[in-house]
Amino acid sequence: MDVIIAGGGIAGLSLALSLDQIGVRARIYEQVATIRPLGVGINVQPHAVRELFEMGLGDELDKIGVRTKEVAYFSKKGGLIWKEARGLGAGYRWPQFSVHRGQLQMMLYHAVRARLGGDCVVNGVSVTGFTQCEDGVDVHLRDTEGRQSTATATLLVAADGIHSAIRSQMVPNEGAPKWGGAVLWRGTSMAAPSLSGATMAMAGHEWQKFVTYPISAPDPVTGKALINWIAELKYEPGAGWNREDWNRQGDFADFLPAFQDWRFDWLDCPALMLEGGECYEYPMVDRDPLDNWTQGNVTLMGDAAHPMYPIGSNGASQAIIDARVLTRAIAERGLTADALQLYEAERRPATTRIVHANRGNGPDQVMEIVEERCGGVFDDISEVLSKEELVETADVYKKIAGFDVDTLNNRGPIVELSRVMHA
Repeated sequence: MDVIIAGGGIAGLSLALSLDQIGVRARIYEQVATIRPLGVGINVQPHAVRELFEMGLGDELDKIGVRTKEVAYFSKKGGLIWKEARGLGAGYRWPQFSVHRGQLQMMLYHAVRARLGGDCVVNGVSVTGFTQCEDGVDVHLRDTEGRQSTATATLLVAADGIHSAIRSQMVPNEGAPKWGGAVLWRGTSMAAPSLSGATMAMAGHEWQKFVTYPISAPDPVTGKALINWIAELKYEPGAGWNREDWNRQGDFADFLPAFQDWRFDWLDCPALMLEGGECYEYPMVDRDPLDNWTQGNVTLMGDAAHPMYPIGSNGASQAIIDARVLTRAIAERGLTADALQLYEAERRPATTRIVHANRGNGPDQVMEIVEERCGGVFDDISEVLSKEELVETADVYKKIAGFDVDTLNNRGPIVELSRVMHA
């Protein structure tokens, strides 16, 4: 096998599809026996949407997601701080999508099986480690019954998430992910979309925040859509919530009282949350950036390489960009350790900057500034925060994350579709 990919999430599936475009064979080993559409809503930024379009998935994205029209920031009292157009409305040549994470994963999974064949994804088998060998990499596997085996590939790519076994082998003393004090409770509810009908809205400040956006089109009869929501509270890091698992059932009693009075003229936060009936608890964690991702013919990508706080809607987008840059490097340098180093040289510094920016609250910092200056109460936002400060905060983050309008619109494709792997 040319490439073995550990993990069948958004990162690994995007890589398999991208490698197929340049004629490279890949096989994915995924630990779960059946891939199901788990999770809640995410946003995919225009630079990643461009790559999905260039994988031939534009029509499929429109079937499962919503083209985001704008992002809007509000104070804890519901007062508008700042809003800006997103996607095509902001001048990009590609839209931004709000989508259910599980539906995005399933879209990629079905595309992989259709293009690469039914045996390209092996379910119920974990990659537990690796050994460098003369022909590439011996990949150590274990199935759900505990049976162990070995497969050989020229390259091994770890897309196995924040608890990556491959990263753990590379950095054995790293320890658990780092918790910065914030806990997210996430859910979905059927409700009428607010504001523009396709707005990603955020209210509050660093220590208490509410986020909501639609992830499906409205029902033509009821007018209701599937609405994603996130309630966030921040604690001192010693408060004892350090249990990272984005799919653990949550308890409304842990957070709903803090949002009981968050009823705005554009949204009733408690009513929206209770409408869904259930939620998932996720302490917000990341890891310190590494000094290197690559050992010989093995490298990291996605959350295995650069887990980051879910601020600025960048986790899935950066994983997709990883896949494309790695594919380009293999097209240029072949199935070699040199290709992995070329990929890392571009992606590791870029994602390190995003990890640090997200720890600094990213573009959401405008809400914290307003809270600090006026307690979230104002008649005229220009008396609290100038338009220049607002624009600068938004633009700086876009440049750090790699999706400022001019750069994205004017650069060429990452993967030349007419190109095959360098011999």
